[in-house]
Amino acid sequence: MNLFERYLTLWVFLCIVVGVVLGESMPAPFQWLGTLEIAKVNIPVGLLIWVMIIPMLLRIDFYALREVRKHWRGFSVTLFINWAVKPFTMALLGWLFIRQLFAQYLPAEQIDSYIAGLILLAAAPCTAMVFVWSRLVNGEPLFTLSQVALNDTIMVFAYAPLVALLLGISSIIVPWDTLIVSVMLYIVVPVLLAQVWRKYLLARGGQAALHHVLSALNPISILALLLTLVLLFAFQGKAIVAQPLIILMLAVPITIQVYFVSGFAYWLNRRFGEAHCVAGPSALIGASNFFELAVAAAISLFGFESGAALATVVGVLIEVPVMLSVVYIVNRSQRWYGEAAGK
Repeated sequence: MNLFERYLTLWVFLCIVVGVVLGESMPAPFQWLGTLEIAKVNIPVGLLIWVMIIPMLLRIDFYALREVRKHWRGFSVTLFINWAVKPFTMALLGWLFIRQLFAQYLPAEQIDSYIAGLILLAAAPCTAMVFVWSRLVNGEPLFTLSQVALNDTIMVFAYAPLVALLLGISSIIVPWDTLIVSVMLYIVVPVLLAQVWRKYLLARGGQAALHHVLSALNPISILALLLTLVLLFAFQGKAIVAQPLIILMLAVPITIQVYFVSGFAYWLNRRFGEAHCVAGPSALIGASNFFELAVAAAISLFGFESGAALATVVGVLIEVPVMLSVVYIVNRSQRWYGEAAGK
């Protein structure tokens, strides 16, 4: 892991502090930025999100989908977890903790928005950090690459309907026009642009040219993420200062979700006799989230100052420490896994 990935939680915490301080000391500029939108999609955030996610999408080779047949059991488990388990269990956990157990401690007008943010987070399978987690558990590289490519392909078609279904189940009004615009803006168009650019780079200079561009874009992508978080927390400053425990309460269902989903995926892979080098990344892909997309969609659908936006950013805050603990468990249990699976 590079310096940014290793200390992601620290950088996010610093963004919270900087954003809250700026938002409290000079609210006018941030309020003006919040008005720059088209179909409820904030233009500054949209540009920052593109700078964030296009370098990640450049790494994905959709031709790797040909590898699906080699590890069909691992693919089946991960797809089942990502699309049939995780979003629905998060909706349940959101209802249980946010609408029931913690409701009296949260602002009533934001309850629906918090739950919506959790759903947006859980419905978006991770694209970028998965490669880091897979490397840390000695995962099969082609499985990881092809699984991410497959998830991204499905996400183009399934993200909007799945989110709409779960928001409807949670009795939250779905702004279909904004949701469709968000999917087009943050999934379809960036995927197409990244693949055209990738093909051009490979044709001109091969893997060396692609690697050179990715190396140059990486720090810019990191800066875009941090700027987005500063903007978000500048708008969320009043809510955080008034009730700092909100972040801890939102972290509870997200943390439970990560451990449950990763453990379930890990057990299913073992149950079906998949190799540990596939089971590890399968569990981690199943548990982690495409938080860049979730943050962008939450801002577009509900606004900078919404509970949904805050809930998705809490996912960023706890992503690294919780996922690193899952990596530790997967590595420490390798011998047990092999004995249990007969490998």
